Amino acid sequence: MSMFQATRRRLALWYTTVTAVLILLFATGFYWYVRDTLVERIDDTLNHVVEVVQRSLVIEPVEGDTAIATAMGEPVLHVNIDASFRSNAAAVEDDHIDLEWFSSTGKLLWSTFSAPIGVPLHQSNGETVRVEKKGNEAESWTAADLGELRQVTQRLQVGQQVLGYLRVSHPWFEVSKPSQQLIRDLAVGTVLVVTAVAAIGWFLSGLAIAPVRESYQQLKQFTADASHELRNPIAVIQTNVQVALADPDPHMQQDQLRVVERLTRRLGRLVDDLLFLARQDGGITPLKREPVDLNELVQEVVEEQRAIATEKSLSLSLISSHLPLNGKEFTKDSGAPLLIQADRDQITRLLTNLISNAVRYTQPGGQVEVNLQRLKQPGNSQAQILIKDTGIGISAESLPHLFDRFYRVDPARTHSDVQHGSLEAIAGSGLGLAIAKVIVENHQGLIQVESSLNQGTTFTVMLPL
Repeated sequence: MSMFQATRRRLALWYTTVTAVLILLFATGFYWYVRDTLVERIDDTLNHVVEVVQRSLVIEPVEGDTAIATAMGEPVLHVNIDASFRSNAAAVEDDHIDLEWFSSTGKLLWSTFSAPIGVPLHQSNGETVRVEKKGNEAESWTAADLGELRQVTQRLQVGQQVLGYLRVSHPWFEVSKPSQQLIRDLAVGTVLVVTAVAAIGWFLSGLAIAPVRESYQQLKQFTADASHELRNPIAVIQTNVQVALADPDPHMQQDQLRVVERLTRRLGRLVDDLLFLARQDGGITPLKREPVDLNELVQEVVEEQRAIATEKSLSLSLISSHLPLNGKEFTKDSGAPLLIQADRDQITRLLTNLISNAVRYTQPGGQVEVNLQRLKQPGNSQAQILIKDTGIGISAESLPHLFDRFYRVDPARTHSDVQHGSLEAIAGSGLGLAIAKVIVENHQGLIQVESSLNQGTTFTVMLPL
């Protein structure tokens, strides 16, 4: 079983690995999507603040000499800082947003920061910068003094005049903090999901490997049984040939050759049965469905087996009847057709196996009865074939295994000496009923058996009409 355990582990490992990779790819993509969405929303907020502040700026001409003008003849303008920013300071502080106003030469003129952050000025529509926040000059800097900001810097220009630069900053931790929490959540979720997938993969691989293990065991048992069945006849053939070669008496050689001829027929039948089962298991041979008259077919098989029954002093009878739904009327009607869609060769083999078994295991003076009837039910019509004998019967513990391949109810039934090559010694291979079950299942039918030791056996076959 180590081979199946190793295969199961490989299946579970591959299943878990592929699923884990897919989950990691999904988690990574989800993380970057959420992070980019957060950054995009902050940038939109900062740009909106820039627009609002720009609209609220108070722009005035430079006081003093009114003759001061630009090269274009326009007056020189400037931004009234006191009038422009004091009203916005409280509002932006509530939103954790800081404002900085720079002159046209890049000199810091006004800021909501308690101390300059020391970030070089340049235009941007959104960038992340790392700053050193100084508290007390006498205190040594620690890791807590370092921080990051998300900034948008815009230039304010009227005509050809650059009035200054407005820089809006937002704490980066509002992106980094939820991003880190998201990473932790995704990591925990991924571990839990991969663990669950590994457990489910182990369970599913067990379910997937179970039919393979069962098929392997059946194949192993089938091979062992087939080898055993082939070994015995071959050994008997070899023994008889050696005896015939050692004995110069022509009459003795004739007897040995007859035994060999019977055994080769037996081997041929065994090989045919094995080939039939192999083809059915592999689905190689399709059913040749055609209308088949069960009345006619059952009569033919009974006539073929009647000679063997007569030789054993048995009574083999056929009753073909019509049984309506109420179950009261019972009339002989052997001539009426009873049609089914079936493979004629397989149904013939089914009936031959069951009737020949009944004849084989019924003692001289016994009776074998074949009863064919139609069962009418609402929405369903079936043909029922009962094969009842008064033979040696089958024990209750053997009934569940009766349709297993190579299963023999009682090896003592073949009581004759194998070395003498008697036909009874090698009469049954244990495949007849297995083949019967396969044929019935191929035709969507049902086969059942009832039996008691020394009282007889009844096989019931139901086939849809």
